[in-house]
Amino acid sequence: MARAFFRLQKFLRRTQFLLFFLTAAYLMAGSLLLLQRTRLVLQQGSRSSAANQAVPEAAGRVAMADARVPQSVHPAARPLAGTDTLQEPARGPRWLTSRNSELWQLRRRWFHRFISDQEPMQTAGLKAMRRTAEHKGTYMGCFSDDSKERTLKGAVFYDLRKMTVPHCQEACAERAYSYAGLAYGAECYCGNTLPAAAAAPEECNSECKGEKGSVCGGVNRLSVYRVEELRAGARRGRNVIYRGCFRAPENLTDTFPASLIQPNLTVEMCSEFCSKKEFPLAVVRGRECHCGFPTARFPLRDGADGQLCRGTGTHCRVYQTPVQDTRCTDRKFLTTKSKVFVALSSFPGAGNTWARHLIEHATGIYTGSYYFDGALYNKGFKGEKDHWRSRRTICVKTHESGKTEIEMFDSAILLIRNPYKSLMAEFNRKYAGHLGYATDHNWQSKEWPDFVNSYASWWASHVLDWLKYGKRLLVVHYEDLKQSLIPKLKEMVEFLNVTVTEDRLLCVENNRDGNFKRSGAKQKDFEPFTQEMKDLINRYILTVDEALRGRNFTGLPREYVPR
Repeated sequence: MARAFFRLQKFLRRTQFLLFFLTAAYLMAGSLLLLQRTRLVLQQGSRSSAANQAVPEAAGRVAMADARVPQSVHPAARPLAGTDTLQEPARGPRWLTSRNSELWQLRRRWFHRFISDQEPMQTAGLKAMRRTAEHKGTYMGCFSDDSKERTLKGAVFYDLRKMTVPHCQEACAERAYSYAGLAYGAECYCGNTLPAAAAAPEECNSECKGEKGSVCGGVNRLSVYRVEELRAGARRGRNVIYRGCFRAPENLTDTFPASLIQPNLTVEMCSEFCSKKEFPLAVVRGRECHCGFPTARFPLRDGADGQLCRGTGTHCRVYQTPVQDTRCTDRKFLTTKSKVFVALSSFPGAGNTWARHLIEHATGIYTGSYYFDGALYNKGFKGEKDHWRSRRTICVKTHESGKTEIEMFDSAILLIRNPYKSLMAEFNRKYAGHLGYATDHNWQSKEWPDFVNSYASWWASHVLDWLKYGKRLLVVHYEDLKQSLIPKLKEMVEFLNVTVTEDRLLCVENNRDGNFKRSGAKQKDFEPFTQEMKDLINRYILTVDEALRGRNFTGLPREYVPR
């Protein structure tokens, strides 16, 4: 019995040692494999980091992109013509019932490029921050921030990845503000009045997204810096924009909240005075300087001959200061989910971002997006990060045009722009971001005719699909909106079932351009469209015009077809 017990004990000891050895060997092998895979990932990441560093990273973006890509390649496309050669588009019902997988492949490629093409702007922003890294303002402390009644009302930008204290300071200095406030680690606000409610220093505890170890406010807390020391250098670069000559109100002092009478008054002196008072308009009449906003008594809509402003009589010169009109900059998400799901639909390059800017500032409610664009989010479009199905936004941007994608919306504002202008705008965005211009080499390469050949049919199919499947439409022509801003914007706001004040609409008109207007300084010295391209696009224009009139909408403006 003792011998049997001894043998059993010896066997268990050997088994225990064997199990220990196998376990150790398994762990060592797993560790080596993990190290090898990690090194491989790092090598691959170093090769691709240059291409990926500009892609925005936001919470929930992966889930949003995964949910959207399949719908971008929905098989129920409504094509117009083949994309291999320039062809004459079909006429009549066949436009609305044919199938073409190539057009959907085009949209799928566009969606994937839409995210990666934002690198030029993001890189430019990074360079700008490096240039401003040496600037330092005076830290004033941590302050409470009321989102409903902000002291620092001039929201400049947000940046989920690269917000820094110097970047915010420089942005506020360039806009003639004395204080820069940072919140949530990624938001920058400007103003000339220090917030009244101080908070405990430890309540500003959010690390800046682009500067480790630096504090950028907190939740409803502002880290405030005085940037007046930067203004002397920034003042030289600021532009004072001449708005025109206008008839002066009967009593200037009653119309404008702040006034100054100064011998030998200059435009610069008046603009600086009004900027310190946080007014967007500087009004000069002789040696009188008045500051204020556009109002119903002074709407800035009927300009006069500049010769009438030479004296000190019935007319005055009006200038735009660097200060933003803040009467319409406050925006929020809907507190309860919207019962009506509204799309803001357009072909790429048709002014969708501009229309969103106008709608948000007129209604005070954020717009959403079917896509995520970090550059737009950084410029204040907070709805970019919100899921497009959340129904917390007043409308949702989309470039989709499949039957399924259209029918999921209850109504839509369909924004249409001259295809010649739309194609050029989207081509510029593709190669140079939201504010840049494609190079002459891009325009003269094979990319441009291929682009026109593919995208021109998409421009037409987009309108035709929405006319066929849209449940309730408001058709807005970009050109009409640009020419008659307030009447058309009122029409859009009424369609969205929102009531706005006249002062808010005047504020929108004063901030009409937004942050994504390309400068008109760079003009091409050649005609990008060949006659063959024009023939193709013109036929699409005629077909879309006929479809619009068939649905009792206003036809396309005559300027669409080149003479």
